[in-house]
Amino acid sequence: MTGMSVDTRARRAAAQIRDGFKTYERDNLEIARRAAQRFAQRDWRGMQQDAKERLTLYGRVLDKVVEEVRAVLGPDGGGTDTWGAIRDVYAESIIGHPAIEVAETFYNSVTRRVLVTVGVNTRAEFLDFEFERVPMLIDAPYRAYSTVGTTESVVRTVLQDFAFRVPFAHVDRDARLVAQRIEEQWAKGLAPVPFEDLELLDTVFYRRKGAYLVGRVRGGNRVMPLVVVLAHRDDGIAVDAVLVREDEVSVLFGFTRSYFHVDISRPSDVIGFLRSIMPVKPVWELYTALGYHKHGKTELYRHLQRHLSWTDECFEIAAGAKGMVMAVFAMPSLDVVFKVIRDSFPYPKQTTPAGVKRRYQIVFEHDRVGRLVDAQEFEHLAFPRERFSKRLLAELLETASRSVSLEGDHVVISHLYTERRVRPLDLYVSDADPDRVVRAMLDYGQAIRDLAATNVFPGDLLLKNFGVTRHGRVVFYDYDELCLLSDCVFRKIPQASCLAEEMGEEPWYGVGRHDIFPEELVRFLPLEGDVRAAFLAAHGVLFDPDFWQELKERNAAGEVVDVFPYPVGNRLV
Repeated sequence: MTGMSVDTRARRAAAQIRDGFKTYERDNLEIARRAAQRFAQRDWRGMQQDAKERLTLYGRVLDKVVEEVRAVLGPDGGGTDTWGAIRDVYAESIIGHPAIEVAETFYNSVTRRVLVTVGVNTRAEFLDFEFERVPMLIDAPYRAYSTVGTTESVVRTVLQDFAFRVPFAHVDRDARLVAQRIEEQWAKGLAPVPFEDLELLDTVFYRRKGAYLVGRVRGGNRVMPLVVVLAHRDDGIAVDAVLVREDEVSVLFGFTRSYFHVDISRPSDVIGFLRSIMPVKPVWELYTALGYHKHGKTELYRHLQRHLSWTDECFEIAAGAKGMVMAVFAMPSLDVVFKVIRDSFPYPKQTTPAGVKRRYQIVFEHDRVGRLVDAQEFEHLAFPRERFSKRLLAELLETASRSVSLEGDHVVISHLYTERRVRPLDLYVSDADPDRVVRAMLDYGQAIRDLAATNVFPGDLLLKNFGVTRHGRVVFYDYDELCLLSDCVFRKIPQASCLAEEMGEEPWYGVGRHDIFPEELVRFLPLEGDVRAAFLAAHGVLFDPDFWQELKERNAAGEVVDVFPYPVGNRLV
C-alpha cells in the first residue's frame, strides 16, 4: 500500500471507517429492536444477554476497522497530515447523517487507536470544544394527544396506540389509575392552567423486565414529565408505575442504571426531548443512558474541556478516606471524580492492577440496578500541569507513576476512570441529622440487597466505599474487591468446641479463599441505638448465610430477580 498517493489512502481509509460505522449502527439497532420481542416473550435472560452483547459491540467493530485501516496506512499509521485528509473525506461522507455526532465519535476512536494519540490531535480529530452543542428538536419524534375528552380516555388511547404482541390485562383500570396520578401531580403545581396535551416519544424504552413510555404533559408554559412503566405479567401487560416528577425520571435515566434498549435513528432529537423534562441532566449522561456510551464519553470530555476554560480551579485530592488501590482527585465545582490505579497496594489488599481493571469491566457489562456508579475509562489524557495542586501532583507521581508522568508543561495520564461525584456515605452520616442518617443507612442495606439480587457482592462493605447521590440514594463506587455471588462460599461460623478456641487470636475453623461469613458483616457497620434497631428490623437477613445462598441459587438458575427502578410507592398494584 506504500505506493498509493495520500489522497488514495485517505479515501480508502475513510471508506473503511464509514463502512465500519454502518456495521456498528446496523448491529446496534438490530439488538435494540429485539427488545420488543424479548418483552413480549418474557425472555428476561435474553434481554440481559442482548445488553451485554451491545456493550461489547462497539469494541468488536472498532478492532476490525483499526486492523483494516492500519493495513492501508502502513506501520506508521499514516501520520497527522494523512489523517487530516481522511477526516475531510469522512466528514463529507456523513453530511446529513441522522446520527452524525455518533459517527464523528466512531471516527475519533479509530484515529486515536491508530495514532496512539496523547491529549487531542487538533489536526486529525473532530473537535467541539468552543461551544456546547445542546441537541434541539428538529423532527418531532413524539405522538401528541390533545386532552379534549377526559384524562382517562386520553390515557386509554395512549395505551392502545402502543400496541404490543400481548394485550393489556386491565386497560380500563390502568387508564384510570394513570389518569389519577397525572391529575394529582398536575394539581400540585403553581400554574392554575389545565394541561392541554400529552406527548409520548414514538419509541418504547426497554430495560430489564420493564417497558417505558416516555413523555410529558404540557399546559401553558408548564411541562411535567410522564413515564408510564409497563410490566408483562402472567395475565398480560399492565401498568406497574407512573413517574411524574423530574427527580423520579432523573433517577430512572441516572448514572447508576444499565442502558436502555431503544430503537432510534436520530439520537439528538430524543436527547432534546429528554432535556425538556430533565433540564439539569447532563447531555453526556443522557447519551450514555440511551446506549451510546462512547459518544457519552466524548460529551463528558468536552464538558470537562469547557469547564477548564471557564474556571481557574485546580484539581485536588478528593474528599473522603484515602483509598489503598485508587488515587482519587476532583475539582471543587466539577461533578466528576477521576480515579487512577496506584502502582502497588499495601496489605491486606491482594488484588493487582489487572484485577482492578477486570472488576471495572465486570461493572461495565453487568446489570447495575441503580446501585453501581457507571465509570468511563480514558487513556492518554493530557492536562496543563498548572491545574494540579502541588499536593495532588506529588501524590500521583509518587504512588501512580506507571500511569502518571510529566511531559513539559503537561501532566499525562495513560489510564484513568471517571465517575459522577457523590458524597461518601461515611462523611454523609457524620454530619447529617438523625432522621437522614436512619434513611441513609436503611438505603445502604437496600443497596446491598439490590446488588445481591443481581449476583454481586461488594466485597468491602465499609461506608467509605458507598456514596449518597443528590437524590439521596446510596450507591457503591469502590470496585477493587467486588465479586460475583457465584464465586463466593457463604458459611456459618462453626461452634467453638471450648472457651480456649473461642478466645484464641486465630480462628478455630478453616477459612477458604472465597469463604464469606455474613455474621461478621455487622462489624463494618457503625450501628448504635435507633439506627441499629431500624437496620436490624429492615435488613437483619444480611447477616444470615441462608439469605445469600438463596439469592446465589436463584441467580444460578437463571432467574432475573425483581429490582424496581422507582420507589414502591410509585407502583400502582
